[in-house]
Amino acid sequence: MKAKPKTKAPKVHPDLAGFEMNIDSLGQITTNLDRDTLNAFLDKEMPEDKKRRPKKNEGK
Repeated sequence: MKAKPKTKAPKVHPDLAGFEMNIDSLGQITTNLDRDTLNAFLDKEMPEDKKRRPKKNEGK
């Protein structure tokens, strides 16, 4: 039986240091950061043009 290789922690934005996200066996996403904090970060960091861009399936 082979030992699992150690995975290196990915680079993350300093505001999200320590952020973890897991998906359980039922498909539910669990995180150690509350949703409001994560949404506030995304609102602050995501460029406006990506927020307004229509999805490919819209308008057909």
